[in-house]
Amino acid sequence: MEVGRRLTRDFFGEDVLDVAPALLGAMISHAGVTIRLTEVEAYAGEKDPGSHAFRGPTPRTQVMFGRAGHLYVYFTYGMHWCANVVTGTEGEASAVLLRAGEVVDGHEVAAERRAGIAERDWARGPARLASTLGLDGTQTGLDACSPDGSAAFHAAAEHVPASRIRTGPRVGVAGAGGDAERYPWRFWLDGERSVSVYRPAKPRRRREPA
Repeated sequence: MEVGRRLTRDFFGEDVLDVAPALLGAMISHAGVTIRLTEVEAYAGEKDPGSHAFRGPTPRTQVMFGRAGHLYVYFTYGMHWCANVVTGTEGEASAVLLRAGEVVDGHEVAAERRAGIAERDWARGPARLASTLGLDGTQTGLDACSPDGSAAFHAAAEHVPASRIRTGPRVGVAGAGGDAERYPWRFWLDGERSVSVYRPAKPRRRREPA
């Protein structure tokens, strides 16, 4: 398998809206599987009402305020893990959600982890991607830029033309952060079968007082 150079902390230290599209076509490797990224979403911390870090640091989001290049892995819907990579300047939270991709190495390992699932769906969606890579909450804070780390990002093996990159609203983000005009911060590669299906956020029902 041909891969490009390993992505450094300087790469992830740029603005999240620059890092996110630059990750398209790049590869992430962990626990015996490598995935080529085809879809990501940008989250800009305290400047972004769609971000977990919008209201400042918490025990869960503290890693987002740390050094770029670390993983932020969170639990959602009581059953799934989703993986992000921290970007930008230390002290100012931002991260890129790894939404979807294609397995390009470690197919046997991926098939075992995703038994009964069609190959095109192994990493089609953030929870599936994290599961295929063997990522869960024990990896939050993992330094993907460390030569001793178990996760690594590599640049795309081939140049990705800007004409292939598409943008749109983030999936499932409710409230102000779901504003498609202000936050068209989902980026994907046109024509990739692994890109997930867009679904707007479902409005939450207000509970009636007892």
